[in-house]
Amino acid sequence: MSALVLDGKALAQKTEIELSQRVSALQEQTGSTPILATILVGDDPASATYVKMKGNACTRIGMESLKIELPSSTTTEQLYNKIMELNNNPNVHGILLQHPVPEQINERLCFDAIDASKDVDGVTCLGFGRMAMGEEAYGCATPKGIMRLLEAYDIALAGKHAVVVGRSPILGKPMAAMLLNANATVTICHSRTVNLSDHIAQADIVIGAVGKPEFIKAQWIKEGAVVVDAGYHPGGVGDIELAPLKEKASAVTPVPGGVGPMTINTLIYQTVDSGERKLRSE
Repeated sequence: MSALVLDGKALAQKTEIELSQRVSALQEQTGSTPILATILVGDDPASATYVKMKGNACTRIGMESLKIELPSSTTTEQLYNKIMELNNNPNVHGILLQHPVPEQINERLCFDAIDASKDVDGVTCLGFGRMAMGEEAYGCATPKGIMRLLEAYDIALAGKHAVVVGRSPILGKPMAAMLLNANATVTICHSRTVNLSDHIAQADIVIGAVGKPEFIKAQWIKEGAVVVDAGYHPGGVGDIELAPLKEKASAVTPVPGGVGPMTINTLIYQTVDSGERKLRSE
């Protein structure tokens, strides 16, 4: 039996239609639309592409974006001051600082400068802590996108054993916390885990977030597991060896077209939510 394809691209397109309607209604009621401020520091071409894609997503749903580009020579203080300026701008409802920033900048300090109410990418320590404690917060975009995708396809999480391979502060760690909050039993592994294949073999749900192409082998994954691949590498491959899993897994995210579209979609979704809260309270 072929694995169910968890189509993030299709879900993102469906959600954009719904978001367009929400933005239109908000504009009719308040005369304003949500605004996402994107900050790009330096000239990394991949980062520039990602920021452009996020801006295009805003345009598709009728929302505005404020594009801020800073030179590679930008200091921590300069970036921090720009973020504070956006925090104090009542017309800005979400702030995205594109990762990575040039090495001379204290990225964590700048992430944590983002006001929690505008942290629509879910990158602050405060946001992470509130989310992990089950309090209201905007989830980190990629893991939150994965949770939305699993929910849309009615993938059961409660009582299941989920193995997250990866421990980054914006993917692996928040992913594990979100799954735990959904009553899954969670094991966190990484590239230095001893006997990694043994851990993965026990998983009902495998989340590949290690950042290495096809690092997780199909033979390690048990029959009927749900497989989510959050990686993307040159050649169109992810972190998991997906091809042999089409007849082995019960559900699988394609690469591309699975997790990727849900990341940007979640960022936009959370910005619309932030805009609605602010504009309707004025």
